[in-house]
Amino acid sequence: MKFIALSCNRLRSFAIASGLSIFAINTSGSLAAVIDPADLDKAVDACEDFYQFACGGWITKAQIPDDRPEWSRGFATLTKQNEDLLRAALEQYAAGNLPEHDAEAKLVGDYYASCMDEDGIEKKSLSSLKRRLEAVEVMKDKRALAIQVARYHLEGAGAIFSFGAGQDYKDSSQMIADADQGGLTLPDRDYYLSDAKRFEEIRAKFRSHLQSMFKLYGETENQAKQDADTVMQIETELAKVSADKVTRRDPNAMYNRLDRAGLIKLAPSFDWESYFSTLGYPGLNAINVDVPKFFIGVEKLLKTVPMASWRTYLRWHGVHSAASALNKSFVEEDFNFVAKALTGQPQIKPRWKRCVNSTLEAMGQPLGKVFIAKTFSPKAKTEAQQMIKAIESAMGKRLVALDWMDQATREQADQKLHTIVNQIGYPDKWRTFTALKVSRDNYYANAVNAAAFNSRFYLDKIGRPVDRSEWHMPPSMVNAYYSADNNKMVFPAGILQTPFYQEGRPAALNFGGIGMVMGHELTHGFDDQGRKFDAKGNLRDWWSPKVGEEFDRRAECIVDQYSKFVAVDDVHVNGKLTLGENIADQGGIRLAFEAWRQTAEDGAESVDGFTPSQQFFIGYAQTWCQKMRPEMARLRATTDPHSPARFRVNGPLSNFDEFSKAFSCKAGTVMNPSNRCRVW
Repeated sequence: MKFIALSCNRLRSFAIASGLSIFAINTSGSLAAVIDPADLDKAVDACEDFYQFACGGWITKAQIPDDRPEWSRGFATLTKQNEDLLRAALEQYAAGNLPEHDAEAKLVGDYYASCMDEDGIEKKSLSSLKRRLEAVEVMKDKRALAIQVARYHLEGAGAIFSFGAGQDYKDSSQMIADADQGGLTLPDRDYYLSDAKRFEEIRAKFRSHLQSMFKLYGETENQAKQDADTVMQIETELAKVSADKVTRRDPNAMYNRLDRAGLIKLAPSFDWESYFSTLGYPGLNAINVDVPKFFIGVEKLLKTVPMASWRTYLRWHGVHSAASALNKSFVEEDFNFVAKALTGQPQIKPRWKRCVNSTLEAMGQPLGKVFIAKTFSPKAKTEAQQMIKAIESAMGKRLVALDWMDQATREQADQKLHTIVNQIGYPDKWRTFTALKVSRDNYYANAVNAAAFNSRFYLDKIGRPVDRSEWHMPPSMVNAYYSADNNKMVFPAGILQTPFYQEGRPAALNFGGIGMVMGHELTHGFDDQGRKFDAKGNLRDWWSPKVGEEFDRRAECIVDQYSKFVAVDDVHVNGKLTLGENIADQGGIRLAFEAWRQTAEDGAESVDGFTPSQQFFIGYAQTWCQKMRPEMARLRATTDPHSPARFRVNGPLSNFDEFSKAFSCKAGTVMNPSNRCRVW
């Protein structure tokens, strides 16, 4: 697992919510109420468009809130519920109502209070930022440039490239440094390079945004225009040497252990000695370089771009990274581009929501403690463990049944399956934040301190053995993940609650909800990229050549299937970018269904005319009921490795025999095609 945390913008970002989080089942205490007839569209044939059949009624009546770019039947509700819970705790802490024996509660409360202090932010934030950028404004040589880039990376501001810590792909027991491409403001290289009209429009809005932000910082109209041009020129050149998202999915392409000497050879004009010293790790040597051609491109820029232009570029990234922690004018202009122009969100989120999210990003684990106390029971953890065992058992049986896998490869796959570590609810050992400096009267300074604190937490791991017990998601997050280089699955308490999971609920619904999440994450260990890692998490080809070729052939079928789907307007789903998630969706629903059938008790009843199997599929499909603004849909189609919700339902189910049987779909219908794709 890579932790390129240093150059991530920790004050605001283009982070796209993971599609894995968007599951939902509407529960109100009775089975009959789970499938609300008003959410269905019975005018649509379930065998022609099951997503529309299951979600059409909900889509018609649902409204996207003005402070969101999208809305979903379950994920949004659960997110709001979690935000409300965390807000209540944070307001108590900020008011001085602190729990006993919790030294970090005051830090959390003070951080939140500083974020809510709009008057203080109006008075102090811009002057605080300008003091931090004084060194940038007097920067005269490449040594000074390297020092400022290192400082930016520590404090969460993107500049030129990104740098962090990660496991050595070929020796997953060790942590090494990781140098990667970066330095862009827009979400992806295509936003700079594509001649498609939609990208040209975004570039025009970005240029205008740059000018507006520079003017707010104090520049004249003419100077702001010149500086906007400079930033566009530098970032466009960085985009040209950046790898595309499909290439970046391949761990073999991203593993280039060159170490310090190799990195210096790629970009000798950058003062690496000063950079590493400023980071605080002057002797650092073990380094993977994800995209060597990117640093060759950086070298060319260092030789041709004048220092005045680098000062402008760093000034921009200093302002850009701090925007959400500055005064109202900066916040509104940042919102107008980052959220409104890119995602279509018409209104900014209320201040308290932004502050809850900021505090969660800075100190997710301390907040997780109060979340766990209020939401997660020991029984829930036990039942989740039992469900995972059932999912893994179903995968074991599937491995035995595969007629295209030889015995040698099957044995290695089985070893990997039985070596997977599962972490449920919350970490066994909590991170300590008592050394973080937080004050109640300077939100900008708190955000910078928290970014540097978290950056050093990861940098300190370089050269040390991997701690596989660590969590890298707040316990309150509505999500889950599989780590290929740790061979483990993590299910935070945030997703182990209604509507994904509910104690005592019929098994079909829990397996259709959290069971599919579990199956999805498990399948990631055997998707087109996860399969390249062995049981110990090392990047190694453990497949016999013939079986590997058959896997690739089957995967290519899924690429072709999804590439025909239209995401939005005339933009098709990128079948290669979304391949891993599509394989995981297909495997996840199969494993969840088979695990449910293996553990289901006899005597389950039909409800509202739907058999238990039909309930499972409707419940699954309705986890994906979603509405999205067109701008957000276009952004997702370009950058997100997950397919749109409609195809995360229709795609996997159209390849699944048990679905066709459940709804008696005739051969040749959309949901029961003659040609089907199947990997697992």
